[in-house]
Amino acid sequence: MSSSKVVLVTGCSKGGIGFHLCERFADQGCVVYATSRRLETMQGFAHSSIRTLSLDVTSDESVQSAVQHILEESGKIDIVVNNAGALAIGPLIEVSIDQVKKAFDTNTFSALRVAKAVIPSMVARKRGLVVNIGSIAGEIPTPWNGLYCAAKAALHSLSNVLAMECQPFGVDVMLVAPGGVRSNIAINQAATLELSSDSFYKPYINAILARMNISQGKGSMDTAAFAKRVVQSALSPKPPAYMTLGHNSRVFAVLLWFPRRFVRWVIMRTVMGKPQSPSSAP
Repeated sequence: MSSSKVVLVTGCSKGGIGFHLCERFADQGCVVYATSRRLETMQGFAHSSIRTLSLDVTSDESVQSAVQHILEESGKIDIVVNNAGALAIGPLIEVSIDQVKKAFDTNTFSALRVAKAVIPSMVARKRGLVVNIGSIAGEIPTPWNGLYCAAKAALHSLSNVLAMECQPFGVDVMLVAPGGVRSNIAINQAATLELSSDSFYKPYINAILARMNISQGKGSMDTAAFAKRVVQSALSPKPPAYMTLGHNSRVFAVLLWFPRRFVRWVIMRTVMGKPQSPSSAP
């Protein structure tokens, strides 16, 4: 069994947070397993030592197979990073129940699915770290991305409970709540955004599109810098239980101390947007 840390990262498509996390863990001498549904999406790693595996986080069989492969090949998993996720843009009352299920399966259930597969091996060794990548949107929800906000809020709750339930067995859980970090998440969502022809939210389409891209705007944190700080914390002797970083993360942290009605007013003024006139709406 290698003395190097063995790390499993989900959601590692090129250009995303997971891709950069893999690079940074490899920089630190870790044995890194990068995973994604399709192997071709992970081409271009600077470290040839990074091992790529096909893994669909929404499939029990796929998760079990990948985890078992790593345990057989490397003998252990020291750190698992549940990074896989996807936006779910659109007005809440217009999304289908199938979309709701998909959003929670991708952003919430997947992390628990992977944790259930990995943690028993960590308990056997009385050491290990689970890193769940949440979002500041899981702390304070915003219009037009309600499913994602709800799914990440649920992930935050699961992470906190998991931390308490795993602590007696030497397994730590670290929740990361990013603000704006440059990635491919908005690009991957763009093709799926649709409003019905009779939607009464069509006058808000520009605001909805702006919300989809808000994390990639001016001030968005460099992905490599984000990965550097997260990996540094994950590899420290005592990983933090919670960390938040990225564009607007400090603003959201402060807003948590204010009355809910005030916070809702601030968010609506900055994110809700104004309806377009019928003549200018697409």
